[in-house]
Amino acid sequence: MSFLGLGGGAPKLSSEQKVQAAEAELDMVTDMFNRLVDTCYTKCIEKSKGYSEGDVNKNEGLCIDRCVAKYFDTNVKVGEHMQKIGSSQFPGRR
Repeated sequence: MSFLGLGGGAPKLSSEQKVQAAEAELDMVTDMFNRLVDTCYTKCIEKSKGYSEGDVNKNEGLCIDRCVAKYFDTNVKVGEHMQKIGSSQFPGRR
């Protein structure tokens, strides 16, 4: 299912509308990815070492794994909540 809810019972869209919707969805996904990278990088990568290590160390890797998992879990919960709000305002939609 797309972020924009274009699957299922959505009204018929013109080709131009489909392209615009796909571009908007790509922009949203790109923005979410960039925010995830910025957030987890700031939180997990130890800058005090002056980037002397070429690889991510064990603690940084664990932090990144947890950060990404929490970020996606939160994103899913927010999306579900927004869908509930949308369906309560527009009862005919799912």
